[in-house]
Amino acid sequence: MTPPDPDPAFLPGLDLSRILYEEAVRPILDAEYPGLRYAAARIGSGSEVLGFDTARSADHEWGPRLDLFLEPADAAAHGERLHRLLAERLPKQVRGWPTHFRHADPADPVGHMEPTDGPVHHRVLVADVGGWLHDRLGLRPGPGPGGQPPEPAVRDWLAMPQQKLAETTGGAVFHDGVGTLTRVRQELHWYPDEVWRYLLACQWQRISQEEAFVGRCAEVGDELGSAVVAGRLVRDLMRLCLLLAREYAPYGKWLGSAFARLPGADELLPVLRGAVTAMDHPARERHLCDAYEAVAALQNSSGLTEAVDPGRRPYHSRPFQVLHAERFAQALALSITDPELRALPLTGSVDQWADSTDFLGRQGAVRAAVDALG
Repeated sequence: MTPPDPDPAFLPGLDLSRILYEEAVRPILDAEYPGLRYAAARIGSGSEVLGFDTARSADHEWGPRLDLFLEPADAAAHGERLHRLLAERLPKQVRGWPTHFRHADPADPVGHMEPTDGPVHHRVLVADVGGWLHDRLGLRPGPGPGGQPPEPAVRDWLAMPQQKLAETTGGAVFHDGVGTLTRVRQELHWYPDEVWRYLLACQWQRISQEEAFVGRCAEVGDELGSAVVAGRLVRDLMRLCLLLAREYAPYGKWLGSAFARLPGADELLPVLRGAVTAMDHPARERHLCDAYEAVAALQNSSGLTEAVDPGRRPYHSRPFQVLHAERFAQALALSITDPELRALPLTGSVDQWADSTDFLGRQGAVRAAVDALG
């Protein structure tokens, strides 16, 4: 066994995946399966797919990984043999990083890189695009030769968490000899216009439901409760900014990192930080209102609706300053012409009202819940 590099230099995971494909997997495919049509990519779960991986990521499920997508008939005919062939023929390491992944616990599916003398337990997925999309997003494979699903319907879009859409459209495609993967990624790159308007309306509606609670909690002496509500509102504002920028919001671990990449985030970061770190209600309210007005101005500049007054104002007769965000929700809702969307309550897509990772990973339950809301 070739000893591993004791301290391999960190490479972004997408670079490592590209090297694995170009230097190891492609030569095997060319020699053993000449003429095979396939796509080679690195998409799906993993911090590297969204560009957030660091040296810390190497402690689990990170390393030389690749996704091979064959046509459905080829995946059925050759998938298992190809997986075994790669186990026998792949190099033991790429740029010092082992291609073998062990499971620390048989009941734990998380893999950890480790040198080996025998065949490698690799992380090269062999699948077809339609089957992969069904497993990840609940989309049904289409009847065509490539298995590409039909264009998503409204309920399909609402049942797909943004994290999974980001994983599907992020990452990198190194080769696509079939074309199905490229077409699907283009189709899922962003929401249709009417769905986008609906989700924006729902996000403003979420803010309207709690913006007065920051003051009400403080009024009864619950500064902790006031701070917790402020944190929720900051999270909703960050997700709203990503929606406005046409960027899928990742789950909690990477939400702040994704937000910080947005144009104009530098201007919003100080007031958002101020809102979550403020020690009293007046400061908390002031920072939140500054943020409301800035994001409301972004909404107005989008041109999706007639401009709505972005200024703060009292919450009815109570001494709390708010935006009355429902005004923006209503303006957006009125701009929607699709009858199915117009008939829906302003609840939105699944991850606008649910954030349990275990739930969002159960496609059948997610779809049933989305259907029940309408």
